[in-house]
Amino acid sequence: MRVTQILHRPVSLKSAIRNAVVDFSEMTASIVAIVSDVERNGRPLVGFGFNSNGRYGQDGIIRDRLLPRIFRAAPEQLLDDSGDNFDPFNWWDIMMRNEKPGGHGERSVAVGTMDMALWDLVAKIEDKPLYRTLADRFNRGQFKNRIYTYAAGGYYYPGKDLGALQDEMRRYLDRGYESVKMKIGGASLSEDMARIEAVLKVVGDGSHLAVDANGRFDLKTALEYNRAMEPLGLKWFEEAGDPLDFQLQAELSRGSRLPMATGENLFSMTDTRNLIRHAGLNPQRDFIQVDPVLSYGLVEYLRILDMLRAHGWSPGRCIPHGGHQLTLHIAAAFGLYGNESYPGAFQPFGGFADGVPIQEGYVTIPDCPGIGIEAKSNLLPLFAELVDGPKAEVARR
Repeated sequence: MRVTQILHRPVSLKSAIRNAVVDFSEMTASIVAIVSDVERNGRPLVGFGFNSNGRYGQDGIIRDRLLPRIFRAAPEQLLDDSGDNFDPFNWWDIMMRNEKPGGHGERSVAVGTMDMALWDLVAKIEDKPLYRTLADRFNRGQFKNRIYTYAAGGYYYPGKDLGALQDEMRRYLDRGYESVKMKIGGASLSEDMARIEAVLKVVGDGSHLAVDANGRFDLKTALEYNRAMEPLGLKWFEEAGDPLDFQLQAELSRGSRLPMATGENLFSMTDTRNLIRHAGLNPQRDFIQVDPVLSYGLVEYLRILDMLRAHGWSPGRCIPHGGHQLTLHIAAAFGLYGNESYPGAFQPFGGFADGVPIQEGYVTIPDCPGIGIEAKSNLLPLFAELVDGPKAEVARR
């Protein structure tokens, strides 16, 4: 069993939307295909991966550091003990050779993108959907196949008034979502409160609305927003301040009745452990949003889940950032609180398989092998072109 080639290229996620910190006019992602010599129905099995939105594509690190290490390794070093499948833990160790600790912001995305493609391939070789592979290996075969999900949107957009914001949220409810998330911090407090009140008229009450400041606020502003929003009983207040300012988060958490959510911009087990130790979060109330793809992949995410359990946190308090199929499988296999969804943004990566309805805020994963990229008709052509077309950078053994 061997890898015959690994293909990758950047793709554009250019959009006019913005949050409180960045716009998406220059946003890119990386896509990866790991081609094996294992054949089914006359074609080689291929694992597909991409990085989550919000962090740029990492083709340089993939090309210059990760792929040379993979192809320098002896083929048997890439396999598990049985020799019948690839071993993501061995791959992770090989990709991280000669890398210093720390400095997670870009390298972690490159490794996570490769890791996603590899787990897709591993599950395809087992001929299982990924959540079953993960449940069998790590959770005694237990899983939940009906996963809570919420619609993330409410971005700032040129000319988008309160009526347009309400129409967006109605579309999400019409699709079957019960809860939504919107951006704050990109306008004044009074303007944002008007936006929040407008959305509440659509969703009904605060338990169905989360807000996300994308790390914009200093402590004074975070406290001002918190005081204004507390009476509304919102689902959570997300990333009020810089993701590494644990003292800000601790002071905000200490005096707030609102649930807090953070972690999408932490990229390692160590950083997440510091969050748990120092940010004053409540394991019965708050939410951890670490994104497996942005944080060195599922291999590192397993370490994060182990650390959380050791500190009294249940996987049921985790709801990963990302809004795509990989995190959906992870939520199913490990009993996470649920999964983010981007039904109106970051296409074709956002959202789930075709023909799978959202019902009362829950989604069911189809039983196709791997992650299910082949079951998403607007996403598969990107990977088909990567494998069959001329636009990829190719590394061959």
